[in-house]
Amino acid sequence: MKQYIVDAFTDKPFAGNPAAVCVMESWPSEEAMMKLAMENNLSETAFIVKEEQGYHLRWFTPGTEVELCGHATLASSYVILNYYEPDSDEVTFNTLSGKLTIHRKGNLYEMDFPTYELQEIPVTDAMEKAFGVRPIKAVLGLDLVCVFESEEIVRNMNPDQELLKGIEGRIQNATARGKETDCVSRSFCPKLSIPEDPVCGSAHCQIAAYWSEELNKKEIYAYQASRRGGYLHCTLQEQNRITISGEATLVAISEIVASL
Repeated sequence: MKQYIVDAFTDKPFAGNPAAVCVMESWPSEEAMMKLAMENNLSETAFIVKEEQGYHLRWFTPGTEVELCGHATLASSYVILNYYEPDSDEVTFNTLSGKLTIHRKGNLYEMDFPTYELQEIPVTDAMEKAFGVRPIKAVLGLDLVCVFESEEIVRNMNPDQELLKGIEGRIQNATARGKETDCVSRSFCPKLSIPEDPVCGSAHCQIAAYWSEELNKKEIYAYQASRRGGYLHCTLQEQNRITISGEATLVAISEIVASL
């Protein structure tokens, strides 16, 4: 079985968010996929099997299977459209979040994702203790999005991972208005066994939706300010959808020899 390591949301290796992509003829057991995800120890390992209509795609963190992952979807589309369907500019994945269709547009891979209803919730002392700084606003969808006063606060914070586990939402996002982009964010995922996701595409289904309403604009250019860093082009669509685009680059191709 071939495994590809692809850095997503970047045009250069060793930046953006790395994902492992495994292309298989049939499904191994969930236990085997979980073990390989733990072995890779990346924020996500994607598993793909070709079906009669499109491809079936599943995502695993080192701790659990997840229902949506942006950067591993981008990495998976990069692999399929460059190594398996090089004459095509479109690929459809069947996933836990429904059908996801990705289009290649020049150097960008455009993903069509669902958005989630965001509800403002009270800012709590627990949030302040976990992040080390008190948010000025908090909204909750699938993930928690905490808004802070400045980009510098988001870039420099060092949250308490154990305290973050006690806060609502599977991922705790910190975001602020950016100076050179529409917004700057970071994503912390201790509940998924990921201290910090370098560039989280699925989180921007909510982060970009929030800033779209705040800034009254449909197109949001976002930067995730992790140590690796990465850029996301987000456009709000009708019917509770969002397109998120980014670049990707190949780092390695390997052969998995262990029995799955």
